[in-house]
Amino acid sequence: MSDKLVVIAGERLARYGFGEGHPFGPDRHAAFLREFGARALDRKARVLEPRQATDEELLAFHTPAHLEFVRERSASGRGYLDAGDTPAFRGVYEVAACVVGATLTAAEAIMAGDSRRAFVPIAGLHHAARDHAAGFCVFNDCGVAIELLRSRFGLARIAYVDIDAHHGDGVFYAFESDAAVIFADLHEDGRYLYPGTGAAEERGRGEAEGTKLNLPLPPGADDSAFAERWPQVMAHLERFQPEFLILQCGADSIEGDPLTHLRLTPRSHARAATELAALADRLGHGRVLALGGGGYDRANLARAWNGVVESLMGVPNAL
Repeated sequence: MSDKLVVIAGERLARYGFGEGHPFGPDRHAAFLREFGARALDRKARVLEPRQATDEELLAFHTPAHLEFVRERSASGRGYLDAGDTPAFRGVYEVAACVVGATLTAAEAIMAGDSRRAFVPIAGLHHAARDHAAGFCVFNDCGVAIELLRSRFGLARIAYVDIDAHHGDGVFYAFESDAAVIFADLHEDGRYLYPGTGAAEERGRGEAEGTKLNLPLPPGADDSAFAERWPQVMAHLERFQPEFLILQCGADSIEGDPLTHLRLTPRSHARAATELAALADRLGHGRVLALGGGGYDRANLARAWNGVVESLMGVPNAL
């Protein structure tokens, strides 16, 4: 197995964005790559092009009706894919399927033994539900990856860790009653921020009760607040010993983001990646897939995501 980090990037992935003036613009990919090159990380990583996920792969998580709705809006390029946050554009179906394909390419590289770690900047679309788009997220690449890691590779326990400012509701509710998905989410309190979910009392249902951990943070929470709660995430994961770890490392929890109210620095993101990689190694498999998620200040996302990349590479002083 190679220790060289896999990074999925390329023009096809960069096309996932909603036009000039929208917070989730296609320039986010370029902002990551500029910093990636400036730190010379492109020389240390194995960069792969994404592929487009097939309809069969998308149907592992999404309903046929959702795929058909997106396909119709993709052909016309008119209207919205949700209540008003996610506008349609011509070709959005194929572009969104490419995000899913990028995450699957990364997961497949890890499972094939090509690398222990991977990072996808434009990915982690955690709001999309099985039957609808939401919050800039057309298809839920996280959910598709979880389903296919289980069905294709026979994994029994997969951990999903989310430090985006917004609660990963699309993942949480899709697997709320599924004890095989170990969920941990540090996010801004839903009383103050979209999507309004993720209360500490939401711990899973039925046989999955206790496999889910929601840790809401108050507006203005900083690195010290993150540091106080992060050990709970690690203890939760240690308890269930997952066979694969997914980190959604949204940079909208960094201070200065235009849509949120947290005040973390990239040090928290680097810490999360470093400790999850160490846990994966202790568990004997080393598998960590990091997904960029949100983040609407371009300088913030460039710093946070590249800090995650450095941490997954084991670069000294990444913290």
